[in-house]
Amino acid sequence: MQQGSSFLTPRQRRLTWLGFLLAAVQAPVAAKLVDDSSWLFSLVVALMIATVIIADDGMRRRPADARSSD
Repeated sequence: MQQGSSFLTPRQRRLTWLGFLLAAVQAPVAAKLVDDSSWLFSLVVALMIATVIIADDGMRRRPADARSSD
């Protein structure tokens, strides 16, 4: 059984993970240093990037023959 293909290239996938990690680390640091709630934006961005990573994982783990029947 072949694995399905993803919509991210391996390079894009690495950059996506890097962006997620940077945004996830930046949110609590900003919450500690900034008085307002602008750190929530970093949290939302990290969650959006995580959604892209999860969707890409789902496409990669899906069998190739299951994708063609949609």
